[in-house]
Amino acid sequence: MQLGVNIDHIAVLREARKINDPDPLDAVGIVKRAGGDQITIHLREDRRHINDDDARRIMENATLPINLECACDEAMIEIACKLNPYRVTLVPEKREEVTTEGGLDLIKNFQKVDTIAKQLKDAHIELSVFIDPNAYQIKMAKSLQANWIELHTGSYANIYAMLFSNLAKTKHSIDELELPRDALHIKLKNALEELDQSAKSACSLGLKVAAGHGLNYQNVTNICAIKEITELNIGQSIIARSIFCGLEQAIKDMRDLLV
Repeated sequence: MQLGVNIDHIAVLREARKINDPDPLDAVGIVKRAGGDQITIHLREDRRHINDDDARRIMENATLPINLECACDEAMIEIACKLNPYRVTLVPEKREEVTTEGGLDLIKNFQKVDTIAKQLKDAHIELSVFIDPNAYQIKMAKSLQANWIELHTGSYANIYAMLFSNLAKTKHSIDELELPRDALHIKLKNALEELDQSAKSACSLGLKVAAGHGLNYQNVTNICAIKEITELNIGQSIIARSIFCGLEQAIKDMRDLLV
């Protein structure tokens, strides 16, 4: 299992005070030393955390592959092609969201993504699409000649949190919160089966499979058991733990869980 470490939340901390530190670039060497396989950054249209200068400096100095997440926007793809990362992962964006809330709808955005796919192919950049675990979306990813899909694990992570913690209860619907524990266990099992079947389906079509969103030190091992998923991209939980034990140890702790 490969580990992509998303370092966006280092920039989130910097932007809280609008100062110069912490610098996301300082994390790049630590990620490699700790056993990370890839650096993941999300250059959002509103530049709420990683900015253009961050992306440029990380690209120029990193010795690990860079997975650049961005929206299906012409201006963003132009920037991505100039930066020339190892991979571009297309994600949906809404200005009002706190974090990405779901997968990219490839059916609705087929023509737009098809044009982007051709641009990235011409630039020799791998294409990944961040999608919900859905058979139709996976078939669309194949039709668009994507190299990777990244399965959105947010639904699984939310159900897990309701079952095993008191975190973020207000983010979930009242109907779900009132479900008995056995019903939540069934929902958790179904969410995992959905991810498992989606990963198998994608592999059968020749797509490489990554996963991410909401994964942490408590819930990640269930995802690791899905052998068709060969890469996880994890950020917030690693950066949160690093406050108490340091970034290198936080990455090593996650790395150990992925073995």
